[in-house]
Amino acid sequence: MKQFIGVGFIFLCIPLLWGVQHSIASELSKAHDAHDELQDSLELEDRQTNLPIIIKDRNGVTVSEQYAEWRNPLELSSVPPFIQHLFISSEDRGFYEHRGYDVSAIARAFAVNAASDDRKQGGSTITQQVVRMRYLTTEKTYERKFRELLYAAEIEKQTSKDDILEMYLNEMYFGHRVYGIGAAATYYFSRPLDQLNEAEMAFIAAIPNNPSLYDPVRHFDKTKKRQELLLNLLAQDGTITNEEFEAYKQYPIKLKLKKKAQGFDAYSSYVLAELEELVSQSEGYDEKIQSATSAEERETWEKNLQNRTSEIAQSGIVIDTALLRNKQLHDEKALDALLPANGLQAGAAVIDNETREIVSLYAGKGYRKADFNRAYQAYRQPGSAIKPLLVYGPYLESGPYTERTPIDSSNICIGSYCPTNIGGYRYGVTTLGEAFRYSHNTAAVRLLRIVGIDRAFESLKPFHFKMVTEEDKSYSAALGGFSKGVTPLEMASAYSSFIDGTFQPARAIRTVSSYDGEPLYKWDDKRETIWSASTTATMRLMMSEVVRNGTGKGIRSTTAYTGAKTGTTNHYKDIWVAGFNDRYTTAVWVGLDNPQPIRYASDQKIHLRAFNTLLEE
Repeated sequence: MKQFIGVGFIFLCIPLLWGVQHSIASELSKAHDAHDELQDSLELEDRQTNLPIIIKDRNGVTVSEQYAEWRNPLELSSVPPFIQHLFISSEDRGFYEHRGYDVSAIARAFAVNAASDDRKQGGSTITQQVVRMRYLTTEKTYERKFRELLYAAEIEKQTSKDDILEMYLNEMYFGHRVYGIGAAATYYFSRPLDQLNEAEMAFIAAIPNNPSLYDPVRHFDKTKKRQELLLNLLAQDGTITNEEFEAYKQYPIKLKLKKKAQGFDAYSSYVLAELEELVSQSEGYDEKIQSATSAEERETWEKNLQNRTSEIAQSGIVIDTALLRNKQLHDEKALDALLPANGLQAGAAVIDNETREIVSLYAGKGYRKADFNRAYQAYRQPGSAIKPLLVYGPYLESGPYTERTPIDSSNICIGSYCPTNIGGYRYGVTTLGEAFRYSHNTAAVRLLRIVGIDRAFESLKPFHFKMVTEEDKSYSAALGGFSKGVTPLEMASAYSSFIDGTFQPARAIRTVSSYDGEPLYKWDDKRETIWSASTTATMRLMMSEVVRNGTGKGIRSTTAYTGAKTGTTNHYKDIWVAGFNDRYTTAVWVGLDNPQPIRYASDQKIHLRAFNTLLEE
């Protein structure tokens, strides 16, 4: 009877054995295919991770951090031996002996998993964990495990143990979107790794085993318990003494969580936009875009530039800027308070006269990160604020003229174009200074005709107004009639040429460097002479008269010199003022995002009051 039962049992097991054999054959076949694929295709390359973008002010203080994951990669030589020993002792004692995988650990894992459907036992070496973090998924299947082993063996052939350990220490996940031991130190203790003591190092080393369970913010006691377990392992293998083990256990752990540097969003958002311009100029993309012979070619180069800029940004960079933090905060607070809560908006830029750097930007009332930044994205009709650049400057350059030169301000028609003055006023012959001070439209159009449209527009080229095109070449341009317009930043930058007759594009970025301090990019702008000494002197005089007794009356003179020019478009839809004192140059636009008449804002001199604020120290 027993013999009959035994034979029956054997027959019943045949299908099971066949299934096991089939599974093994299938897995071996997949592993063989994977190995062939590996030999043909595996090339170890640095993994592209999204490292933080750090933006600093002119004094080197971090004002903004842009990242989704907090990382701070370290070279192995910068990682204290204590932390290296700790991870090797707890994760892979045979790390420096095996060839990427540990056969005994795999056997133990297989034995445990054979008795469970969950496959919870890993048995992975540090090399295998690097493979999983960099090249594969964490899916618990035997197919993935075989592939993991092959990758681990191949990595061991292609790189050194120290390189593998460095990858491991920089890739581990520590919860709260923190990756790598260096980032964990700065996140949980707000100090670099080499400034932590042994107890603190062991504490953060406890996290990666299970970042949710050992989250020190939510489960401090559990993290502390595992820290003591890790310290005990070091005591057992002789890395530390029993006395040190007891001392480290008792050392108080006080978390000081990193606070992401946020704020100065108006300025920071522009810095990232300027970064693309800097990359474009430094690597020749601007020339390729300008010389494109078709829209498709231009679009391709623009896309390549965007991809290149993203690649650089994601590699981890530090951007040093000209930001004056206190002034930026002052300007935002003052203009927010000045603008009424009825949708009226403003955009402005402030430039340091000496360095020609952007020190402050006003993006609009209630601006938040990623909103429409009116300082550099709001293209608006400039009105009469364009006259110094397009009309009066070129006219003065064309002859021996001064503010006393007579000019006909009577009504004029050029074809069907018949401009009028504000309020419908009619004038006769007056001086250049008088026409400038009270912004006679008829005089400006007549001067543009004298200079010539092509010559006048040629004078705008050094200022790089992005949206000024050939279609803008008409007599209405003398009064700011452009198809798209200009931005406050463009206007402030152009007006800086009247400081001393020279021009250098206004920049926010001083230098861009890699995370480890290697210089990457820096503007190579050269200051060039735009206006003659006589033109500069006359323009400064006429702009100061606008402030004393012209359309800019109400502007305060807080330094030895203050000069400006105002601008208003049809029906008061856009109101401008641009100018400078001895310290700063600024341009401010006031209006609605969806243009509507705002005569009340002009009557209340909101633009002049904003201008006063922006020129304050």
